[in-house]
Amino acid sequence: MTHSLSNHFLRASVLYALAGMALGIHMAASRDHGQHATHAHLMLFGWIGMTLYALVYRLLPATAEGILPKLHASLAHLGLIGLTAGLYLLYADRIATGEPIAAVASLALFANMALFGLIVFRATGRAAAPA
Repeated sequence: MTHSLSNHFLRASVLYALAGMALGIHMAASRDHGQHATHAHLMLFGWIGMTLYALVYRLLPATAEGILPKLHASLAHLGLIGLTAGLYLLYADRIATGEPIAAVASLALFANMALFGLIVFRATGRAAAPA
């Protein structure tokens, strides 16, 4: 049995955590914490969210079957990268550029979570009821 989707999300979570930590270190070193919201979203969705996706796909292998999990992975990354870029621009005082990017990316992340919910509910609904 392959755990490639789980491995994908687990590896991605490490990369997002490192990016979020690097941003946090940069803020501390520069004593400019203006990107705290960007840092928080990157750590929450990138590190914690991707780790949780990895665990679900590992513990419930049926959730990794079909095209929907691949779409979920694409939306997760596009949404997070877009949100991070949009928030970074927004908090760098480039509101006109960052705000619409963050807004569209937020909708992508919402769709991502709704899709993940569908995947989980479909997979867990197939389980046999306890005797």
